[in-house]
Order: sequence, then C-alpha cells, then structure tokens
Amino acid sequence: MSPSSPHIPRYAGLDGLRAIAVCLVLLYHLFPGAGLPSGFVGVDVFFVVSGFLITSLLLRPTRHTLRHRLVDFWRRRARRLLPALALMLTVCATAAWLIGGDVLVGIGRQLLGAATFSYNWVALAGGSDYFAATEPELFRNVWSLAVEEQFYLLWPLLLPVLLLVLRVRWMLVAFALAAATASAWWMSILVGSDAVTRAYFGTDSHAFGVLLGIALAFALRNMPEREWMRSRTARLGGIGVGMLGLGLIVTAAAQPDPAVGSAFPWTLLLASAGTLLAIIAGVLPGSWFGRAIDVQPLRWIGDRSYGIYLWHWPVLVLVTAASGLGVSGSVGEVPVWAGALALALSLVAAAASYRFVETPLRRYGFRRSLRAVRARLARGPRSRLAMLGGVLAGALALGGTTAAVASAPPMTTSEMTIRAGQRAMDAADRRPRPAPTPEAITGDDITAVGDSVMLASAPALYEKLPGIAVDAAVSRSIWAGPKIIDALASSGHLRDHVVVALGTNGSVDAGVLQKIADTVGRDRDLVLVNAYAPRDWIPGVNSDLTAFADARSGVVVADWADAIAPHEDLLAGDRIHPGMAGGRIFADVVEQGIRASEIERAGRAAPPDRVPTAP
Repeated sequence: MSPSSPHIPRYAGLDGLRAIAVCLVLLYHLFPGAGLPSGFVGVDVFFVVSGFLITSLLLRPTRHTLRHRLVDFWRRRARRLLPALALMLTVCATAAWLIGGDVLVGIGRQLLGAATFSYNWVALAGGSDYFAATEPELFRNVWSLAVEEQFYLLWPLLLPVLLLVLRVRWMLVAFALAAATASAWWMSILVGSDAVTRAYFGTDSHAFGVLLGIALAFALRNMPEREWMRSRTARLGGIGVGMLGLGLIVTAAAQPDPAVGSAFPWTLLLASAGTLLAIIAGVLPGSWFGRAIDVQPLRWIGDRSYGIYLWHWPVLVLVTAASGLGVSGSVGEVPVWAGALALALSLVAAAASYRFVETPLRRYGFRRSLRAVRARLARGPRSRLAMLGGVLAGALALGGTTAAVASAPPMTTSEMTIRAGQRAMDAADRRPRPAPTPEAITGDDITAVGDSVMLASAPALYEKLPGIAVDAAVSRSIWAGPKIIDALASSGHLRDHVVVALGTNGSVDAGVLQKIADTVGRDRDLVLVNAYAPRDWIPGVNSDLTAFADARSGVVVADWADAIAPHEDLLAGDRIHPGMAGGRIFADVVEQGIRASEIERAGRAAPPDRVPTAP
C-alpha cells in the first residue's frame, strides 16, 4: 500500500484514509463476522490514494533534469518498499518451512512474483484462482502491491509524455477519467466471461482506482488558493463532503457477500468514489475534515499501514496452519482468537519493521545504512553482539526461505483428493456400465452434480454406486446448477435420482433451487446435499436447503454436515475436501438421501394408512 514519506507532501487526511483502508481489510480477513463482507474494498481506497499522491509528487515543480527526477523517485520508492517486503517474505517463508505441509505449496512461484513486482501476473500464469478454497497462497495479498509497484515503474515514464501532448488541465483530467472508465468496463467484460480472478488481479482491469486518483491530482494541480476556501462555510462543507465520502466507503464495505465476481466493478467503484470525496475534503486549505481523521491512533496506523497490510495475511495463514484450523485460500470462518492473535502479531511485526528497518533505510539509504552497520561492528562488545545477532537472524531467514522453496510439496492435500476424484471420473467415462442388481439402488439411476467436495468424493461414489454419472468441478456454486441440469435434461441424460451438492462456495438462492427443482420435475427425485466447511455462509446454506426441501414434495436433504462433523480428521488440510475414507462417508450420505427420497415418493403414492417406513 502507498506508504508515507518525509519527501512526499503530507496532505491532511491521507494518513487517516490509509488507516481506514487497512482496518477494512483487517476486519474482512481477520474477523469475517464483523459485518463488513466486502471489506476488500480497502485495497481500492489505497489505489486511489496512491494515484493521487504519487501523481501530485511527480507534478511538483523542480529544477532537476527528468533523468535525475526519475532516478531519485525510483530510489526513494525502493528504500520505502523493498526492505519491509524482503523482511516479511523471508521471515514468513521461514515460519512456513517450520510448519510445513499445505502452507508451502507454490511458495517458490509466490516469492518470484513478489520479488519481481509481478505477483498478479505470475499468479495468473500459474492458474491461480483467487476465489478457490484449495489454494492457500501464503503471500496472496502481495498481488495489490504488484499493481502499485507496476504503477510506480511505468507512470513516471508516461507522465512527461502526457504533459507534453495534453497541455490543458481539462484534457489531462478527461484522459485519466476515460482510461479509468475503460479499465472498469474491461473488468466488467472479464467478469461476464467468468474470468473473475483475471479481472481482479489484472493491472489493466483493476487500474481504475489509481487512474481516478491521477485524475484528481490533475484537477487540483496548481489550483490557486481562494479566500473562500478558508471560510467557516467552506470548512463545514468540507466536513460534509468528507463524511459523505467515508459513508460511501463504509457502504461499499458493508455490501452483502455477493456471488463470486458480482461486486466487480460496481462496489469497487463506489469505494473509489468515496475516496475521491474524502481526499478533496481533506486537502483543501485549512480543512477541518483532514485534521479530524488524522488524529491518533489513526495517524499511527496510517504511517504503518504498509507494514500492517504486508504482514496480516501471511500471519493469519501461518496461525491457522500451525493451530490445526486448516489452511485455505479464501476468507472463511476465522475464530475470533485466531484473528485477534494474527492482528496482535501483525501490529508488533509492522511496528518493529517500521522502527528498525524501514525508517533507518528511508532516511539514510542502503549505502549509509550499511556503513552504519560496519561502524556498529567496530564498537564495544554489546554493540557488536547486537549487530552480529541481527546479521545471524537475517542469514537464518534467508536459509529458511531457501529450505521452504526446496521442500515445498507439489500440491495441497485438498488438490490431491480433487485430482483423485477427477481421475475416477475420467475412468468412469471409459468403463462400461454394470448390470443393475434387483431391489438395490444402482448408479445407473443417479445423476450427481456438485462442486469440488463431490469431485474429491468421486472415487468413493463410483465404488459405492457403480454406474453413477458424476458432473463435478472446482469452485462451482449453486448458480451454475440450473444450466447444468437443463443441459442434462435436454440431452436425455438426466436420470431418475438427481443429487445436487453445490453449497460449499457461497450462499444459495431459493429462486435458483426452484429452477433446478422445476427441471428435475415430479417424475424424478431431487436430493440436495448440504455443506460442511469453515465458512461463515455454511449455516445459512444448510438452513436454506432444509427449508426448501421441507416446503416441497420430491425434495430431500442428505446431511453431509452432520455425518462428517465427528470425522474432521478425514478431511484435507483445508477442512473441506474429503480423502478416500471421508469420501466413503459422503457416498453413504448420498445413498441414504436417495433411499429417503424413494420412501418419500412411495409415501406420496400409497394410501394414507399404508405409508412405508424406513427399514
């Protein structure tokens, strides 16, 4: 995130905005039950602030040559960004090596992306899915830093060209606004084509926040200070505008947890617009609003917001991995104690980094800091011992990072179970269908549509119910169900018993469930498998599935959640996907659900005094 620096003009209100932004992200990740299901918009607040602040810095008059200005700008950015990043990467990678397991998966690729300011593109090239629960990336939060770092590298080169070609203020503002509009439009196109991770990670598709900040910097460039700006009326008006801006940011953060991608770009644009209003209200001469949100402790948090953001996600992943809570790639049901511990550790690490690493290097640079280390080594024993201790700790961190990369497993335990399920599905497509056994439930009568939990359970389903038709995929939600069921019905491949397990990846919608039930029809049975995962939406999903089944005939719920809850040891490290033994429990639950549906059907067909009961 965009850190403050003594060489950058300190505009009133920006420290407070940074503090608010990082607090939104912290609440979203560490305390998902805090009522801010879209707190990720804090990242977009940072983007707008960065675009405004860096452009304002580059637009300041100077007597230096362009080459000198560029080199000086990049040197100062390197001093501010790289030391804290390097410290976090090496310390957390070493801790991950000590913990081992799923948390190490892909760590080499992640370190490469973080070190080259290209994490977002490296992640996309590696097939990363930001919304998949099977990918517990330790340094996933670095994607947004990569977007900003690419901005720091390219924008100083492009800005002089724009100033030469577009000399008039309004033309510069119009250009930046047009570019922001194009970026937001491109995000909406990508989301519409189901490339949600590409839309969110892409610098091109997520640049509108930075571009809006640039437009504001152009609009306020060399703006003359008027007497009315310091009037009481203007200051009170500034408070109103600023509070409106903060209200828009909080409103965006409080938007209900959407279906994957539906927040993009509209919720993000709402937060960006609020940030623009808050910046305007803060930077006006004599602004009361700017001073009001720069009060302590907001200013303290804002000064350290870069480090706090850097540390919070890796620390959370490490805490959950070390405590046996499971390692997952998405925000879920983080216990309050785990979130509080991760917050405390992150604040301590960020404060120590700011005090002992970032501030000295920002003030003195790399060379003078190295000379200071040498001078400390030449002093008395205590000073020498302290410096040698620091050097040894750095060497150990580098060694631990190397060991982490070397010992990283090729895939997570959940990915292993999912791949085993995919292989079972592929083999089943080539296997001849077995002859049915009289008086038994056979797979020939069952169509199963599900997400990665069903996919991981596929080997057990084929073992328990030979001939079953399984259509399962990673990250599939209930919203994909109607289209799949419709296609199977239209092609004549929808069988008598239809099993749907699509509750893991988000909330369910009664209208979508009704579409599925309508397609299944009265001549078939619909079995809805409920969900089990450390996600805050799961209780609501299971409640909604039960309510839907209770209100309709021909629909029953298979209780996977109740069956697997006593056997969490049979799940992968993410506490979601079953191994073979857990998959057998899933298959048993499906069979029980089908038997319950047959009993329910027979009960509807039999006279009231001859309703069958379960054996």
